[in-house]
Amino acid sequence: MPKTRNTPALFLTVLSAILAVVVGVPQAAYADPDDEGGSKDMREQLDEAIRNYNDARDALNDSKDRQVQLEKDIEQGQADVESLTAQVNDIARGMYEGGTLSQATVFLTSENPEQTIDGMVLVSFLGDQSARKVTELKNAKGDLEADAALLESTINDQKEFLGKMEEERGKAARAIAAHGGDATTGPTTSDAPKPVPAVRNPNGSLPGEGCSQKDPTSKGGGCLTPRTLHALQETEAAGWTRYVACYRGGSWGEHPQGRACDFSVTPHGFSGEASGEAKAYGDNLAGWYVQNADALGVLYVIWYRKIWMPGQGWVTYDGAGGEPNSDHTNHVHLSVR
Repeated sequence: MPKTRNTPALFLTVLSAILAVVVGVPQAAYADPDDEGGSKDMREQLDEAIRNYNDARDALNDSKDRQVQLEKDIEQGQADVESLTAQVNDIARGMYEGGTLSQATVFLTSENPEQTIDGMVLVSFLGDQSARKVTELKNAKGDLEADAALLESTINDQKEFLGKMEEERGKAARAIAAHGGDATTGPTTSDAPKPVPAVRNPNGSLPGEGCSQKDPTSKGGGCLTPRTLHALQETEAAGWTRYVACYRGGSWGEHPQGRACDFSVTPHGFSGEASGEAKAYGDNLAGWYVQNADALGVLYVIWYRKIWMPGQGWVTYDGAGGEPNSDHTNHVHLSVR
């Protein structure tokens, strides 16, 4: 058979293909996703409902923390009032029995604390030490009453927050249901290390943030919010180090705001529908985000034709694209609050 002059080229082609399999030369089959599927209206409704739900939940948690502290303050206040009342009555009895006070001090022996205090206020010659003790008692009673009123208001606020959460949960469910979303199951745990929690305000809420940090995954000068960058860094620190793309331009969704990242389940780009080890990688990563949603400030997670939302759990999600990028079968999408 005659030799062909293209034999060296053919050899190199075969060798390149072998190397691609053996050493993992980048073989991305799909470009970076350019949308997350679903309609603009649906995504906007969903985003607003989930954000409002999270805000109400944060307010509820803060209110519950205040309730715990108020209950402790009230318990201590009651003990202080009882102790000071006993001390004031001891002073009153001593001064009365010693003949130091006028007949008006009969009020001081009353078992009614209010009457005791009012009586002592009328007596001008108690002395500085006794007067200070009376003032302490009056202040303690005033603080106790104020704490009790604040506790009642706090509990009423919690009812309002719970109602808001239920309202926004319903809005999110309707937005998904309008596009065929039904409750389903999905990954919720992972053995990967827990992340360092995102920075929060003193009351437990998340601070407002803009797209102010350089996106290390972007080649075109994209930006991320500090919280999204933190989530990306914590994801990588926990061992999820395959290909990722975060910022991209656009007029809607979280990516143009620097609040979302797409984590491919393959090392060098976005490939076809995941299976086997790649599918397990995506399951574990999605479960890690669900498990650590509060710590990272997760808005929602999309993976393998499903979306996870706080207060909803996993729901089927139609990307309306019919290919791995829009169906999220080749990457885990993370949106951050």
